[in-house]
Amino acid sequence: MKAAMDGLGSHFLEEVRRQLRGYKRMAEGAIAQVTDEQLLITVDPESNSIAILIKHISGNMRSRFTDFLTSDGEKPDRHRDQEFELNGESPRDELLRWWEEGWACVFRTLDSLKPEDLMRTVYIRHEPHTVVQALNRALAHYASHIGQIVFLSKHLGTHNWRTLSVPRGKSEEYNRKMIEEKRRSGKGVSKEPAHKS
Repeated sequence: MKAAMDGLGSHFLEEVRRQLRGYKRMAEGAIAQVTDEQLLITVDPESNSIAILIKHISGNMRSRFTDFLTSDGEKPDRHRDQEFELNGESPRDELLRWWEEGWACVFRTLDSLKPEDLMRTVYIRHEPHTVVQALNRALAHYASHIGQIVFLSKHLGTHNWRTLSVPRGKSEEYNRKMIEEKRRSGKGVSKEPAHKS
């Protein structure tokens, strides 16, 4: 039973890493398609710019994943409200430095976790979470903001947008290509038809 649970825990941790790597890659593919000026654009007074979203995600990551198992995820030196402000024009290289530092903190922590840690209790703003809950919370939070980054990047850079997923009108072609690659690699093909989204 323990071996099965450890296997499930290892699989869960690897899946969280896999999804986060995919979201990071997606956001970076979107960010690369906008100009430095477009990083700072807000579409209305209640919206965030891509730069602010980068700053917020990075600040959240640093706070949540530093000393993840031993201290509250809302660190005393985090000033969340300031993450939604830009003083002057933060250059792209500074934004990307914050971005990389945040992700490094996340992946360092994930690499240190073991299956037996998953049911431990951690705190976020003094609220108890299992490690599983805290990781799922982070995954959903980052996915929602990365969706915003992709939306804004596509909206702002629409004149020469390069898709980050299956191009419109190309689903059938993509599915056929994937099946052919699976056959060639010998990894087998699912007997169920591919679902269109």
